[in-house]
Amino acid sequence: MYKDFADKNEWALILGGSSGLGLATGKKLAKHGMHIIIVHRNRKSEINTIKSDFKEILDHGVQLLTYNTDLLKPEKQAEVIVDIKEKIKDGKIKTLIHSIAKGNLKPMVNSKHILKNHDFHLTIDAMAISLYDWVKLVFDKDLFAKDTRVISFTSEGNTKAWENYAAVSAAKVALEAITRSIALEFAPYGIKANCLQPGAVDTQSLRMIPGYEQIVAHSIDRNPFNRITTAIDVANTVYLFCKDEAAWINGCVIPVNGGEHLN
Repeated sequence: MYKDFADKNEWALILGGSSGLGLATGKKLAKHGMHIIIVHRNRKSEINTIKSDFKEILDHGVQLLTYNTDLLKPEKQAEVIVDIKEKIKDGKIKTLIHSIAKGNLKPMVNSKHILKNHDFHLTIDAMAISLYDWVKLVFDKDLFAKDTRVISFTSEGNTKAWENYAAVSAAKVALEAITRSIALEFAPYGIKANCLQPGAVDTQSLRMIPGYEQIVAHSIDRNPFNRITTAIDVANTVYLFCKDEAAWINGCVIPVNGGEHLN
């Protein structure tokens, strides 16, 4: 196993890294020698499972910092970033992974729980604007490496209308727009920003979507390989994007779905 990032004191800051795509990415990057910082929000009942997953990261011989806190509150963000700077010392953040899945999945009509204006605000703040908030925090503390990768996860909901998905769809479009602007305005500082667009991945976030079983079945039917995308597929792609050879990819939205988007 070639450890690309070993002995470089390079870190991955993963927002929402205790499950799903974020966790899979943490494990993959740790396997190749990158130290990991995970900021997450979980209940006490979930901690034992999370500790087991975090141990897998540590078993790769890297350092791991974890923060179970509200990563969307400015005061908590400030506390975390100060602690990170103190603990990684002369280390640098090589990649920032945005994997926050906090939003409202409500219909627009014919329900007791109709989508409202504030639902859009909550979802867009959490799943899109928070990317800029964290990039700015890390940048202002001079924690980014000279060649940094900022990676976030979007979905086909960026162009397609799905029932109950309006707020998340709006957030994904905003996320992509913010990513493009980061790619443009932070480029002089060695920061590259891209969105990966996985196919349907069987995660907790997907299972929250009403009728997710139909989404999975439709994805399998469309996919040239007749299977859904896995979190490992996505983590492998993040790893590729963190390598030196990917330094010229910037400002893109890239499907990671085995060709599912072709049908």
